[in-house]
Amino acid sequence: MKDGHWRELGLSDDEYQRIIVLLGREPNEVELGMFSVMWSEHCSYKNSKPVLKMFPTSGPRIIQGPGENAGVVDIGDGQAVVFKIESHNHPSAIEPYQGAATGVGGIVRDVFTMGARPIALLDSLRFGSLKKSKRSRYLFNGVVAGIAGYGNCIGIPTVGGEVYFHPSYEDNCLVNVMCVGLIDRQDLAKGTAAGPGNPVMVVGSRTGRDGIHGATFASEELNESSEEKRPAVQVGDPFMEKLLLEACLELIKTGWVIGMQDMGAAGLTSSSCEMASRAGTGIDMDIAKVPRRETAMTPYEIMLSESQERMLVVVKQGKEEEVRNIFARWGLEAVVVGRVTDDGYLTVREGERVVARVPAKALTDSCPVYEREARKPAYLLQAQEYDLGSLPEMEDYSNSLLTLLSTPTIASKEWVYRQYDYMVGLNTVIGPGAADAAVLRIKGSKKGIAVTTDCNSRYVYLDPYRGGQIAVAEAARNLACAGALPLAVTDCLNFGNPEKPEIFWQFKEAVAGMSEACRVLETPVTGGNVSFYNETRGEAIYPTPVVGMIGLIEDLDRVSTLAFKNDGDIVILLGQNKDELGASLYLSVIHGLEAGRPPEINLQMEKLVQRTVLELIKEGLVTASHDCAEGGLAVALAESCIAGGIGADIILNEPLRASSLLFGETQSRIIIATPKDRVDETLNRLKASGVPYKVLGNVGGTELNITGSGWKVRLEVETMAEKYRGAIPCIMSS
Repeated sequence: MKDGHWRELGLSDDEYQRIIVLLGREPNEVELGMFSVMWSEHCSYKNSKPVLKMFPTSGPRIIQGPGENAGVVDIGDGQAVVFKIESHNHPSAIEPYQGAATGVGGIVRDVFTMGARPIALLDSLRFGSLKKSKRSRYLFNGVVAGIAGYGNCIGIPTVGGEVYFHPSYEDNCLVNVMCVGLIDRQDLAKGTAAGPGNPVMVVGSRTGRDGIHGATFASEELNESSEEKRPAVQVGDPFMEKLLLEACLELIKTGWVIGMQDMGAAGLTSSSCEMASRAGTGIDMDIAKVPRRETAMTPYEIMLSESQERMLVVVKQGKEEEVRNIFARWGLEAVVVGRVTDDGYLTVREGERVVARVPAKALTDSCPVYEREARKPAYLLQAQEYDLGSLPEMEDYSNSLLTLLSTPTIASKEWVYRQYDYMVGLNTVIGPGAADAAVLRIKGSKKGIAVTTDCNSRYVYLDPYRGGQIAVAEAARNLACAGALPLAVTDCLNFGNPEKPEIFWQFKEAVAGMSEACRVLETPVTGGNVSFYNETRGEAIYPTPVVGMIGLIEDLDRVSTLAFKNDGDIVILLGQNKDELGASLYLSVIHGLEAGRPPEINLQMEKLVQRTVLELIKEGLVTASHDCAEGGLAVALAESCIAGGIGADIILNEPLRASSLLFGETQSRIIIATPKDRVDETLNRLKASGVPYKVLGNVGGTELNITGSGWKVRLEVETMAEKYRGAIPCIMSS
């Protein structure tokens, strides 16, 4: 082996010496490749493990927390929800269609490998400026097509998500995909290789050369040569995935499965060593038996290939033929390639020749863990101390509102979700765009679940701790607005290079803020994904810790959407308006400033507001509910008017400047509509709750009229809808 070859594979000199100590010798080429992928940040979390320990991970409903393929949460009646979110950022920046498509395929396998039937997908996407950048339009178009192509073909609805646009994502888009599945608790499967003598089987697609060193590629910054890494992007086959899904679920029902794991990042290497490591066993396998679709593949290529739609399965000894028969009925191969051993080693043979022999735990538990230096970035002091009081007030707030409604980050995402089949499977009760969270039915019961993904990266950039808190709080608030009790979190933590102290400080602070919010709001973290090295030519993306959250609805007859519906309904604001313009979209879009501090957040008040709106929805007192997020109160009111095709008359007579009242993004605020004949009942409930509230006006007419002290917003709902719904289609067709 040539001197320093390990550096080309992403290993440091110290890490290479550590490998020599663990093996008692120098590694051969295959072993070095296995270590390079398993010790990459993408697989090992060597830069993030100490920080992730801050997350609360247990609770009365948590069946499975971090450490398995996906998290599992009890929803009663012997049923559970299995869910997880993952990133596929770097592949999508190089090849947007396949990068996004295989991101969908990978997260779906993580869910059904637990024995759950996937019922929904969500995505969280970030791109550069849609208006100014042809490349961002290309990536956006390709990613959406990839998600739609794979999800639609496999028959899993994409029911929700979020899309943001900001220059920091110009060269490094973010593609995070969440999958949600349902399972009877008795059918839960895990990824362990237990029981010496039990057969180890490769099932699903044949192995090719696509995706080799994909995990290493995901653990380095993008640069001018990244386009040369195109072979590292896998190619997906959703029709094969559908067959694999059905075959695996049928197999799990037999009770013969000891363990099952997706061959995701690092392929056969990661699935085999992780399953053995969890069980404290070893695996001896002959890769000459691995079905291949290309000729003359080397052991190195077979062990590191990330070809899609493949699983590694350990079943009970003596059931090999029955397992083969199940997969054959679905037109798939199931081949015994090895056996579980009791020696703790991952032994890889090619026929009789041993090509790699490594302690399984050396690839997993023995990976070095780094305590990186954290340093507060210099930009924060100037940005946070910016004097927002000196900003001029606008002459025409109606025009400002229209400008915000046509900003791609706020504008309707119908262009996106109309490409998705979000009704397939007949579980979707409330689909994308209709409410603050998507709602799915639990067939055979009155229950449902609500799901969402959320993060405001501008907040995290300007105050990582507070931004992390708000990401969790907004996700929970969105669920509450739909009528769901928030249960648990999966997260996708997208940051720059952790070896830079300023980036690592952002990461630590954001996780600390998220952890605090999860504790107060009683939403433990069941797992997720860390995606570092989201940088191009040394410039990092805005820190983006995406929160995926699920909530439980006891009665699907008591859910809520954001649309105003009835003439005469009374509009009420839960929460308080404050003079907070820092980090707002208004400040960014109208004034070209990304400065100030994000809004303050009182987590106890947040919890109280959420629980109060939940009770009001359960009691049938709410005809519409919508949280105040990007764009503030004015945008929230406009969106409810647009969704319902009806106007509203609103009075804001508080002693705050107009820009803050209309567009400030103060937290813990929800607007609701309540029937006129039940308004006294609603107000009495609010008085008893201790939640601050204010009657704003009433629903009706064809205009949104907001009247303040010396100013007025007056817009036809049809005019707002045209700007809101037409913004993205207009840009994409230009």
